[in-house]
Amino acid sequence: MRGIRVVFASLVATEDGNLVVDRGEIHALLGENGAGKSTLMRALAGLLVPAAGEIRIDGQLEPLGSAHEAMRLGIGMVHQHFMLVPTLTVAENVCLGLASTGRFFPDLKTAAAKIRDLATTYGLDVDPNARVADLSIAGQQRVEILKALYRGARILILDEPTAVLTPQETEGLFRILRSLAAEGTAILFISHKLNEVMALTSGVTVLRQGRVVATAKTGDTDARGLARMMVGAEIELPKLEDVPSLEAAGTEPDAMGRPARAAATPILAVESLVCRDVRGAVRVDGASLAVRPGEIVGVAGVDGNGQQELAEAIVGLSRVEAGAIRLMGEDVTAASVARRIALGLAHIPEDRHRTAIVGPMSIEDNLILEQAGEPPLSKRGWLDRRAIADNARRITAFDVRATGASQKVGTLSGGNQQKVVLGRALSRAPNLVVAVQPVRGLDVGATAFVHRQLLARRAAGAGVLLISTELDEILALSDRIVVMFKGAIMGELARADVTVEKLGLMMAGRTA
Repeated sequence: MRGIRVVFASLVATEDGNLVVDRGEIHALLGENGAGKSTLMRALAGLLVPAAGEIRIDGQLEPLGSAHEAMRLGIGMVHQHFMLVPTLTVAENVCLGLASTGRFFPDLKTAAAKIRDLATTYGLDVDPNARVADLSIAGQQRVEILKALYRGARILILDEPTAVLTPQETEGLFRILRSLAAEGTAILFISHKLNEVMALTSGVTVLRQGRVVATAKTGDTDARGLARMMVGAEIELPKLEDVPSLEAAGTEPDAMGRPARAAATPILAVESLVCRDVRGAVRVDGASLAVRPGEIVGVAGVDGNGQQELAEAIVGLSRVEAGAIRLMGEDVTAASVARRIALGLAHIPEDRHRTAIVGPMSIEDNLILEQAGEPPLSKRGWLDRRAIADNARRITAFDVRATGASQKVGTLSGGNQQKVVLGRALSRAPNLVVAVQPVRGLDVGATAFVHRQLLARRAAGAGVLLISTELDEILALSDRIVVMFKGAIMGELARADVTVEKLGLMMAGRTA
């Protein structure tokens, strides 16, 4: 790829994009959110038409401008935000656009058999006849990987492919990718996990603000050097030991003037919780856990094992069949969301696009979604625009980079959208923060910012329930760790007793 330029209206998303990948190479693409990585790859996959530049495959100039043409050339992309039709089955999604699956109608039976073979070969648990809308996020990502493999891609683009895998499954995927590379497949690997880049790839291209700023052999650098290339400065990810515990902080009032609370009294107590999904299947199976003041409790597990349902039950977005939830000592099992917020609950949802932000609305209006009806933001039932603007200005500590508070949230980068969600959740000094995948898809700089904010709430005496499939995140931030598998708590580990091997086994269904 040479001199690639992609423009959206007046915004130059990629300028002079240059990328060279050899046959059989696994090459990483790094950069902050909004740096242009996905834009450059979407141009390669035929989903965008560059305003300038050229793309050569095997030395031949190719006028790529459609996904069909890219597919013909053996280019496949596994997208970070899934390109699936929710109302169709897995097999139907895989067959879309493929004339080879049938003359008039797709041969779904044959396609399903091939999908099963691929799933078995690569250890991807997917039912070809399942409706995509009924799958977890983890399941949908596995469908995207299978779709690319089914189509025989010889240039394979993977955008954050390991977000939903255990350490063992990640290593299994790496073995597959190395095998594909050994057979001559060129693999482009987009990831924010620098340790994965170091372990898997042989070369790396770094983008910053739409331009390629560095290309290097992975063996000639390290994770710190890659982070420095990405952001243009040294950056350190904060860790739990960087912040004093509540006990170490003593009994002085916190930054919000609240007295420190006895650490023995849980802020959150979940007792024998049972929840079912819309089809009646048990998604949370007798789960019990507690979060105390001034601690972060990490919930580890492969995505789709009941973590989302556990979080939704705690914050009041789904019904509880059995068990109890207590917040600040009050039984809130059947309480409204408003009551839970009044008790100091803050929620950072897993899917910011679906359940956290309203894209066409402004930043300042998104910041008041949970409290728009309360003074001083409203008077006698009418929104007070001046108070709303003042509220947005007070959240400057969250470093939302935008043209102004009236900018539509949907036009922000992913990192800045997450900062809006974070600012809304944490600016009210909550007692409990339920953070679900808070840094999914964020670059190293935005990740460090989110982690600092969570650690700051812990230091102020709040409890944090951190639900994440990122083991590095769980290990860096958690005082205690519980592991979920098929809706059940497999066990709890104190920070001092944790190893990646233990967590991986528990994530695969072994008890502590």
